[in-house]
Amino acid sequence: MPLPLGAVAPDFDLPGIDGRHWNYAQAAGPEGLVLMFICNHCPYVKAVADRIALEAHALAEIGVGSVAVNSNDAVAYPEDAFERMPAFARHHGFEFPYLYDETQALARACDAQCTPEFFGFDKDRVLRYHGRLDASGRHAAGPQVQRELFDAMRQVAEGGRAPAVQHASIGCSIKWKRG
Repeated sequence: MPLPLGAVAPDFDLPGIDGRHWNYAQAAGPEGLVLMFICNHCPYVKAVADRIALEAHALAEIGVGSVAVNSNDAVAYPEDAFERMPAFARHHGFEFPYLYDETQALARACDAQCTPEFFGFDKDRVLRYHGRLDASGRHAAGPQVQRELFDAMRQVAEGGRAPAVQHASIGCSIKWKRG
């Protein structure tokens, strides 16, 4: 069962592509944190990676930090290997930490299901949003696409609650290790 709304964010200490180890406190902004599960190979992630970078920049401007986590089994999916993550991040203009969850402990703690999947926590580490970036899926987002993640986290940052209606992410399943 996915981490329920109202749950406290799990702790983590994961290596980033920048050579640092990151934890929740280091990644969060003063108004909260968006924890996103992504990977390099998923066509759903590839379709929105540039928009993820733009939304993370916009979120930072309102005090919400962003961190991306790759939890996929890199043995079965070599494109998701840690050494391939920096090129992916550079290509898409990531200005936020991109972390590697080799043990898959963080993905399991959140019960993450797919890539991309977004968990939005408030300034008190309480989960207020769990869903998708927007409704575009694997397609180019038109001007009419609502910025669901950004709008929800703006409401959270302004002291309110995220929308009651939240849409689940769709994408590629997390590639779990066997055994």
